[in-house]
Amino acid sequence: MNDTNIMVYRMGPGCDLGDVEVGKTYIGRVQGFANFGTFVQLNDRIKGLVHKSNARTTHRERESILVKVLNIRNNGNIDLEEVTIPVYTVEMVEKKSTAVRLSELGGKVGRTVRIEGEIAQIKQTSGPTIFTIVDESGTENAAAFVEAGVRAYPEAELGDMVRIVGEVMMRQNQVQIEVENLTILAGEDAEVVRDRIEKALDMRAEPADIPLLVQSEVMERLRPEMRKVAKIIRRAVFSSQPIILRHHADADGICSGVAIEQAVVSLIRESGGDYDADYFLFKRAPSKAPFYEIEDITRDLDFATKDHVRYGQKMPLVILTDNGSTEEDLPSMKVAQVYDLPILVIDHHHPDAIVDQFLVGHVNPYHVGGDFGITAGMLGTEVARLINPAVENLIRHLPAVAGVGDRSEAPERARFLALVQDTYTEQDCKDIALALDYQQFWLRFNDGRELVKDVLNLTGNTERHRKMVALQVEGANLAIQDQMSASMPHVRHQTLKNGAELFLLDVEIHAHKFTFPPPGKTSGEVHDRLCQQHAGSPVVTIGFGPDFAVLRSRGVMMNIPKMVRELRDEIPGGGISGGGHLVVGSIKFVEGMREEVLSGLIEKISIVQAGMPS
Repeated sequence: MNDTNIMVYRMGPGCDLGDVEVGKTYIGRVQGFANFGTFVQLNDRIKGLVHKSNARTTHRERESILVKVLNIRNNGNIDLEEVTIPVYTVEMVEKKSTAVRLSELGGKVGRTVRIEGEIAQIKQTSGPTIFTIVDESGTENAAAFVEAGVRAYPEAELGDMVRIVGEVMMRQNQVQIEVENLTILAGEDAEVVRDRIEKALDMRAEPADIPLLVQSEVMERLRPEMRKVAKIIRRAVFSSQPIILRHHADADGICSGVAIEQAVVSLIRESGGDYDADYFLFKRAPSKAPFYEIEDITRDLDFATKDHVRYGQKMPLVILTDNGSTEEDLPSMKVAQVYDLPILVIDHHHPDAIVDQFLVGHVNPYHVGGDFGITAGMLGTEVARLINPAVENLIRHLPAVAGVGDRSEAPERARFLALVQDTYTEQDCKDIALALDYQQFWLRFNDGRELVKDVLNLTGNTERHRKMVALQVEGANLAIQDQMSASMPHVRHQTLKNGAELFLLDVEIHAHKFTFPPPGKTSGEVHDRLCQQHAGSPVVTIGFGPDFAVLRSRGVMMNIPKMVRELRDEIPGGGISGGGHLVVGSIKFVEGMREEVLSGLIEKISIVQAGMPS
């Protein structure tokens, strides 16, 4: 008989006494000694005794040893005999059991289980290594310990398909597996697990088929794209992919971003993971400009790459809301592409088709015949409901706040207001929108996560919400009044050849700096007062500084993004950029070319159609 045909077995970590067979030879490890023999472990859960009469050689603790099973006693003791075999073949003995799904672990505390899934995060703590595992049913953590602060299973990497055997424990009221063994799957074994997870995640990520909050032909036409975007976001949550959400720093952008935040955070909590997973898997941040600036992407990449290195996180999904649709977003999108960051956009600015090559989803009313009257807050709330319908009652008032805050004139504004009229009047919504603008000004680049929730009445503390809004509105109105008293006397007026009334204000020298309201809102407040004074006429207001201009229009059919592109070509050395909506936007330029840019801008405004609707 050829010695290489002699089979020796190695017990897998999940095996127990029931997997041991009398007469078979196993590879064991010397555990300790007694006067009557040597204790041998077949794995961490099974041990037996080699009586001194059955020993063949001498050993030290933790040395490997070949032993044959002579007998398994009724009390579970195993009688072993040492054998010496010069050449043999090793076969692994695996526990013959079906892998447990992660969603079932809560009912198996104290038991040893086998799971199969994908490594979604690897976090080295001062103690164990924490592997975040995703399977077709959920997300849980597995803790592997070698010694304090030392990486366990260093060969395991993000995205690997693994089989883990360990005991289910509770840590900080969270289910966790104490890893006894981790095996990286390869070949067909890995593909089977990956395919199973992919198919299940695809089904789990499919949004619920729910109706819109209000009747809207435009948003009905947008439903397929909204469902697509919601599905991508749900998949990111279920696969423990971090999400960075960027929104314009005004009431509309905040409402859109916060609606999605509430849906995503609640879904993260429902799907498992660390007790604080919603904080490191989701970040919301305001963008000062109505587009994704280089400063924004640089900050986002700084956080993402650090988290990837320090905490073993995947690179994030980026969501842009109330920005992301225009050529001004391209430089940042190109940077994101270098790092393979997928980008979603939920916006109502006039879109430029060139951006779509950088996006995995783009919700914009202009794509289906709508316009900016369908605000980002309306769109974001509907997408949030598709992400997690459970948050509907919490966020259903946000579209009304966004609509009045962005001065929407679309019929959807009145419908969203009617939806919540029993709880929030139109004036309530205006106050909340103003409070958001005022608060965000002082927050600067911070998200004010909990403060914003108080202003939007998302915490359940209605009394504090009312006090906070009243206080913010009082401060905002005092600041606005002070600014208007300083600015209005310096407004210059001229009537254009198309009949439009044009008003200009140098907000650099005739408005308070570095305080609320900032130049954009100051120009908007001036514009509102001028529209009241010239109720029957088309009105354009330009608030300008050394190197920028802010435009507001009523009754003049402008296309600000188009004007910006034309001026950029027509005025060499102007350094012109900017954009916005068709009738609301901003332009940047070099200070030395201000007069040429303003003259060119006014000329373009004077030749477009102007007139109040009948």
